[in-house]
Amino acid sequence: MKNIAFLAVSAALVLAATPNILAADGKAVYADNCTKCHGDDGKGQTKMGQKLEARDYSDAKVQDSFTDAEALKSIKDGMKKADKTLMKPSELAEDDIKASIAFLRTLKK
Repeated sequence: MKNIAFLAVSAALVLAATPNILAADGKAVYADNCTKCHGDDGKGQTKMGQKLEARDYSDAKVQDSFTDAEALKSIKDGMKKADKTLMKPSELAEDDIKASIAFLRTLKK
């Protein structure tokens, strides 16, 4: 009987921890996919960011100007200005995109 109780408790702990294990690491996703243009600090002051006129995501006013849903759509669908592609559509999983947006929100000063 003790073995069954131990197994049940162990299984419950593993299941409770699973979402955290599988959760995307927003900082890592951002570092791997966004820093080339937006920079580590979100200011967009990289060569590519300046060329594409990337917004300063460390600015609270800039971050307040869009919702997470709008950011998700922009990342998934990409962004264009006239005939110029500013950002290609992302092939990242939606959870990874959401995690990167959550990390981006931490860059606000």
